[in-house]
Amino acid sequence: MQNIQTGNPVCLQRQQGFTLIELMIAVVIVGILAAIAIPAYTKYVVNAKRAAAESFIMSVANKQEQYMLDARQYATTLALLGMSAPADVAANYNVAIVNVSATPPTYTINATPIGGQLANDTECGTVSIDQAGTKGITGTGTVTGCW
Repeated sequence: MQNIQTGNPVCLQRQQGFTLIELMIAVVIVGILAAIAIPAYTKYVVNAKRAAAESFIMSVANKQEQYMLDARQYATTLALLGMSAPADVAANYNVAIVNVSATPPTYTINATPIGGQLANDTECGTVSIDQAGTKGITGTGTVTGCW
């Protein structure tokens, strides 16, 4: 093919780059992947934070049993056990020993979610364990699903 004005041959050149349609399809694909990945990641993080709190209150329960052998009563605070919540637990949960009674000796250790953990973990809510090793939750889920 020749240029009509100059008589020189015309070279057909292929344009390089993405078309608007191709770019829009890529954006849609990224959006779909993000819609799936972000909730799954959030759930993973919530579960990991809860597992850290559960591990800590299990350690507190163990210390309570040692304290009972030494003092013939259960401790009413973490300070009496010489314990405090680790930073990763304290940032997401308030841990407290409640329902300490003398006859018969009992206790319950609660880990109550705070901040973002409170908003994101409605399924389990407060996790707890008592002197008999009975685990509990206050959320809408099941004990076996949360522990």
